[in-house]
Amino acid sequence: MKKYNSIIHSFGHLAVLALFASPMLTSCTDDDYITYSSDENGIYFNHDTLVFSFSVLPVDTLTHVINVPVKVMGTLSDQPRTFAYSVERQMPNDSLQKLIYMPEHDQFVWAEEGAQYTVPAEVVIPAGQTEGVIPITIYRSRLEGNYSEGYKHYRLVIRLAENQNFTPTLSESDQIRIVEFDNAIDQPAWYDAYGDKVWYKPELGEWHPYKLIKLVEYFHDVKDVLPETYTKMVALYGENLENVPYGDFHVYRTIFRKYIYSRMYEHFNDPANRDMILSLYPDFIFDFPDPFAVEVAE
Repeated sequence: MKKYNSIIHSFGHLAVLALFASPMLTSCTDDDYITYSSDENGIYFNHDTLVFSFSVLPVDTLTHVINVPVKVMGTLSDQPRTFAYSVERQMPNDSLQKLIYMPEHDQFVWAEEGAQYTVPAEVVIPAGQTEGVIPITIYRSRLEGNYSEGYKHYRLVIRLAENQNFTPTLSESDQIRIVEFDNAIDQPAWYDAYGDKVWYKPELGEWHPYKLIKLVEYFHDVKDVLPETYTKMVALYGENLENVPYGDFHVYRTIFRKYIYSRMYEHFNDPANRDMILSLYPDFIFDFPDPFAVEVAE
């Protein structure tokens, strides 16, 4: 168990990202600032698990900072105040686990500092503020696993500690935070009328994670050229295409062909990209169809 006192100059709430791994981060939050005795300066977490996945983030996104929010109770200070914490490689006892949100999968490995992640030696609650963060930098290239053999899900446990400025307060479950992260990207949860998972091959070719990464990347770019249409598509399909009925974008097929499929076709068929793609995915099949040559039932 390693203990830290830490300093950062930026802070904020974690964005809640949609599961399926949007670039994903899921967590519950509580924005209430608790003030008890002016003689006490307590520090605490929201007791749940933070889950992040690189997932459909562009392949050149190699690092990400998970900002773990830390809250204080007591009086505000006009000076920045350091707080202490430790990173542990063991789960809290069973009674505490029942109070903490846990992701559905239960297979994980303990993350190693300096390998899969790094944390700062010092962090602070900024002057005049009721919150700070513990920034955890994670490294995509060091996360093991792939879609054919399975991914490794990494975990660490952060526990608040006492120092001259703050004492961990509330219940024990408010003094620990579990963080999980991975590079997993699975076939999206698109289902046909029979409840079977589908991938629309006539327009996408065989399923491959890299196709989904580019599909989502180019989908997001539509916001810059057709912002109103993009808003409607997000409402229908999800920000990262989480919910696509029957795996078919027929309502906006023309938009997808013109602004998304055509770019995917060019990217996958550009000889300049071939070596890069194979270096990342040696099993990639270059079968993405020409969107303007594909005939599909309307």
